[in-house]
Amino acid sequence: MTQSLSPAAGTVVLSPSRRVVRAVAVVACLPYLGLKVAWIAGSHVGIPDGSSLLEHRTTMAVANSVTVLMDGAVIVLALVLTRPWGLRTPAWLLAFPVWVATGLLAPIMAGFPLQLLVKTLGASGHRAAGSGREPFLDAWVFGVVYTGFIVQGLCLGALFVLYARDRWGWLWRGRVWELPRGAVGPAQRATAVAAAVLSLLPLTLHLLWACGGTAGLSDGRAADRTADFYVLQAVYVVFLVAAVTGGWLIAFRRGRALPVKVPLAAAWVGSGAVACWGGWLSLVSLGGVDDIADRPTQLMNLAYAGEMIVGILVATIGAYFFAERSARAPQPSA
Repeated sequence: MTQSLSPAAGTVVLSPSRRVVRAVAVVACLPYLGLKVAWIAGSHVGIPDGSSLLEHRTTMAVANSVTVLMDGAVIVLALVLTRPWGLRTPAWLLAFPVWVATGLLAPIMAGFPLQLLVKTLGASGHRAAGSGREPFLDAWVFGVVYTGFIVQGLCLGALFVLYARDRWGWLWRGRVWELPRGAVGPAQRATAVAAAVLSLLPLTLHLLWACGGTAGLSDGRAADRTADFYVLQAVYVVFLVAAVTGGWLIAFRRGRALPVKVPLAAAWVGSGAVACWGGWLSLVSLGGVDDIADRPTQLMNLAYAGEMIVGILVATIGAYFFAERSARAPQPSA
């Protein structure tokens, strides 16, 4: 797929293949947006009788409105990445929402296929018998929504990689050993160490929960564990390790034979995943739960907050790296 993308020239020649990817990204948003709009309007499609989602209509309407805006942002980003005026978008104004989208979509893209694989191998994705809880959504909703998310992530990721390569690709050329020492400083190394230390609690808890432990889990969450839960905890472990490892490699110039883009990609995806999901789960925990057994424990809240902080710290390392390398290296002429 080829496309002429030059900030200096300010022109863009969109190839047919990129038009197709953009169209697929937009179409993939429609099922989720349709469901959310229907729920806001009062429809119960996909929501079984007895679902907890029917107990807090106002809260759910607000939450659904927010998620409609979030998914609508995917359409906006697809346009920014493929239209001439997108070249005039300030780097930070584009990078931040793409980082958030990466963070929210990456765990789903990794976790949902693994959950399906585990189920095909015989593990149960349903609540244990006797839990006494009604499912809050029909099973088909997860398939439709998560499949849409995966397609969105693949399309948006492809468009952003191509856009970033053409506009900023010179910033991550070469290998780690070729980086000048000024690319990162003592503050960034201290930040990498802080991120590694702060990751220990959430990393330990997610690893424990992935292996079947219940320490730190609320009674309700422990009772609701399924194969899906264990897979998700393992996925969180992987993204935490990716974030910390990527930040560490950049800050200390380790893995010297690696292409620069490898630790940067690990830091980008890992930091986005742990920061965004840690932040989202922290926000959800503030909403209040009627059943005390379902309320997040202090350890759960600490894990969510720790993930969010780790992700933000690693992201600052990457942001500093890009700012410094952009200032030091001569930008290639168009």
